[in-house]
Amino acid sequence: MHGPSPETLYPLPGFPQAIFLKNFITRPNIEVGDYSYYDDPDGAERFEERNVLHHFDFYGDRLVIGRFVAIAAGTRFIMNGANHAMGGFSPYPFNIFQNGWERGFDPQRWISQSRGDTVVGNDVWIGMDSLVMPGVRIGDGAIVAANSTVVGDVPPFAVVGGNPARVIRTRFDEATVARLLDIAWWNWSAERITASLDAIRGNDLAALEACAEDKA
Repeated sequence: MHGPSPETLYPLPGFPQAIFLKNFITRPNIEVGDYSYYDDPDGAERFEERNVLHHFDFYGDRLVIGRFVAIAAGTRFIMNGANHAMGGFSPYPFNIFQNGWERGFDPQRWISQSRGDTVVGNDVWIGMDSLVMPGVRIGDGAIVAANSTVVGDVPPFAVVGGNPARVIRTRFDEATVARLLDIAWWNWSAERITASLDAIRGNDLAALEACAEDKA
């Protein structure tokens, strides 16, 4: 056996609050990698509806979540559609109420201030009730502490927390981070990962490097 199928809806028998998230994604502007899961006792299946907010097709922004990402209950992604036009004296969205207030409004004023895609790397852990703002990029191997508000990019293998979230520490030294990013075990096949689990779960870089070389 080489782990659960990534097509499994509920990968933990008897524990339906955890789902392999990609199997519940219907929007073309959301991409989720294999084995990434969302854990929520209040209906994890409703992730798109309740956890990805202000995500409108006309903006063109995407939410991209990599492989092996662990997302705790209450994590929300605020997308670019939440932003108000701020180039004039008032940011009030008169146009959405119509009845004459929509006249003369150019939607490009909204779109032009888009911060782009929101991207979560591979093997990321996002703690409970965290808030990820538009256009943020969270690097591979990063950890976001519970109740954090992530307003800027998170470096790979950094631990961040707070409001706004700041780097608390890095998980490994720069050389180790560079090597881990080069190895990128999360892109290996299920069979290769299964054979290398001890090294992946451990903290012996030489052992992981040996696995990468043996199965290259």
